[in-house]
Amino acid sequence: MVLSRSGKYTLNMSGEAAYQSFRPAPLPPEPALEVNAEMLKLLVEANRRLAKLDNASQLIPSTELFVSMYVRKEALISSQIEGTQCTLDDVLDPELDVNTNTDVSDVINYIKAAQSALERLKTLPICNRLLREAHAVMLEGVRGQEKNPGEFRLSQNWIGPQNCTLKEARYIPPNVEDMISSMSDLEKYINESSEYDILIRAALIHYQFETIHPFLDGNGRIGRLLILLYLMEQRLLSKPVIYVSYFLKKNQIEYYDRIREVRRNGNYEQWVNFFLEAVSAAAGDALSSIERLSVLHDENVARLPKTSRSKDNVRALFDYLEQHPIIDIKRTSAELSVSYNTISAAVNKLVELRVLQVAANTARNRVFAYEEYLKILRKDT
Repeated sequence: MVLSRSGKYTLNMSGEAAYQSFRPAPLPPEPALEVNAEMLKLLVEANRRLAKLDNASQLIPSTELFVSMYVRKEALISSQIEGTQCTLDDVLDPELDVNTNTDVSDVINYIKAAQSALERLKTLPICNRLLREAHAVMLEGVRGQEKNPGEFRLSQNWIGPQNCTLKEARYIPPNVEDMISSMSDLEKYINESSEYDILIRAALIHYQFETIHPFLDGNGRIGRLLILLYLMEQRLLSKPVIYVSYFLKKNQIEYYDRIREVRRNGNYEQWVNFFLEAVSAAAGDALSSIERLSVLHDENVARLPKTSRSKDNVRALFDYLEQHPIIDIKRTSAELSVSYNTISAAVNKLVELRVLQVAANTARNRVFAYEEYLKILRKDT
């Protein structure tokens, strides 16, 4: 069967072992996308919200302190789409290095992969090499580490219920040969100029990557990271302060259905519309969070001591909290290179000012949380 617009099915093997894999048509779609009034309206709104978010991300105080939290949040929600069972508090646990929760490790690796890819983006365009590098970081030492981290697959994969066979699969991505040529075509498309708006291109690129499914594991997470990388590379965002996975998780069934609809009927337009809604909603939500975090930052800075010997230590601890909203005294003392007693006094001062709360008591450490900050970040996680 041939689908002239979205791709074609390829017959593999023969006899009882025969199966059909899907090879997507190269981008851009032919015939060209129909950019109708509805798509144009969604496109204008998504671009408007992104521009507003980008401006806000550059104007807020302590931008860099917020950025690491947004990367964490995107990592967590994207991993939750794949079935990872952990919370933002788990990911921020100060005793993380002794945590044996494999779900938490998955998210931490995603955070490392995102940070590594964003750093590489300064010297390397988005390319298959960059995606493979991010994949290697993401699967290092966690579930999936036996599935060729950092390498495109050398065997057929498929999508369906857990433990299903190839015959029971809902979708069979391109065979290895078709996958390699499809990824080469996608790499070219990502780096060439096009008549389509950047956000429409981002929608097409994400769809194409998910359809090619070039890795044995971790395709969904790398595919969603690719959205952020593309928006950053194209300068629609100067900071990674958007988490598109927020909308995709909330509308997870529709997300997968919309992608399937392109493969089934070549209807790229309905997918692009859905993607533009996702960007718009994510940008609006991130903007709201940034505004609330900024207000909270200003209110709490105003509470800090203006004079006294401890003033600088309290401020240093407060700045640290905006990157590590759950802390214990021993680790914080080591990371800030300040004595245990000095940090203990600063923590007591922030508890007294009701910036910090005692989060938990354990035999080893008392743990403290910047609860108001966490409340804003926990939304949708």
